[in-house]
Amino acid sequence: MAKDTMQAAVLYGPEDVRMEERPIPKAGPGEVVVKVKAALTCGTDAKVFLRGGHPTMIRPPAIFGHEFAGDVAEVGEGVEGFTPGMRVVSANSAPCNRCFYCKVGRQSMCEDVLYINGAYAEYTSVPPRIVRQNLLEIPAGVPYEHAALVEPLACAVHGAEESGIRVGDIVVVNGAGPIGLFFVQLAKLKGAWVISSDVVTQRLQVAESLGADKIVDASGVADQVAAVRALTPASRGADVVIEATGVPQVWEKSLLMGRKGAIINLFGGCKPGTSITVDTKLLHYSELTIKGVYHHTPYYVRRALDLIARRQIDAEAFITRRLPLSRVAEALEMIVKHDGIKSAVVPEED
Repeated sequence: MAKDTMQAAVLYGPEDVRMEERPIPKAGPGEVVVKVKAALTCGTDAKVFLRGGHPTMIRPPAIFGHEFAGDVAEVGEGVEGFTPGMRVVSANSAPCNRCFYCKVGRQSMCEDVLYINGAYAEYTSVPPRIVRQNLLEIPAGVPYEHAALVEPLACAVHGAEESGIRVGDIVVVNGAGPIGLFFVQLAKLKGAWVISSDVVTQRLQVAESLGADKIVDASGVADQVAAVRALTPASRGADVVIEATGVPQVWEKSLLMGRKGAIINLFGGCKPGTSITVDTKLLHYSELTIKGVYHHTPYYVRRALDLIARRQIDAEAFITRRLPLSRVAEALEMIVKHDGIKSAVVPEED
């Protein structure tokens, strides 16, 4: 690296992002410094932008952003398998593999998971634990912005695997944001008949283009639950319902969209402390399986990259626009307004 400083988007507080000149990180033992070629916006980053931080991961002032791909710029002592110039993508975390949950095969529940942020910059550093487990070479022919979808897709792959989807199942996906759209494609790959429901017409159109068999515009129907159930045989409800909005009212509606014996995957995260109401009669006599699924594991990260590389996921459909790093605040505001699916934030070339 010829220069010592870089441009970075620094979060100072709610909706307060400033472009600053910051030192380029140096690779310590086991670390890899990546020159960012594409960083994507996501709902979590939009929440961080609006709230001015995150209670456990981002305390301002801080560089943020966590979906990225780029080129290896520098490797630290002891790093094996990576060399300068190699195209790589990194997940945003890695488990400890030593706690109770890791040892029983539930790495997504790791008690000491390590998270990283800092993708909205020209360079970012990947710590040793993530280098060892979740820094991957990008296959030839895969664009950087497509590879950067690995982290959110890995979460959706985990969620789809936990949903018990079988060939011929009727699957409802509530929410047609990035995660919901991933679920539409993953359910179709499993041979399901898919209903996508949302309140944003543009996103429903994308869902339809990605294979949704039916769409339900919740903003245009008096009763979203009835409209969804009407699309199932005898209006009995779906075999699997996946909630991908993180809105408590939609959680409650999702419980009403399944048939007896259905699996209800409440995937979208609500604010901490949120409660919902569950009809105990419905739960008991309909023998519903209600479950939550969180995050990803190294296994699902690799599965996600493979799906992208084999083009089983239409990655380009998720990239609504490409914007320079200097316009990252604008890109985040678009996500807040549900304008498009994702923006690829691309640092300006030297």
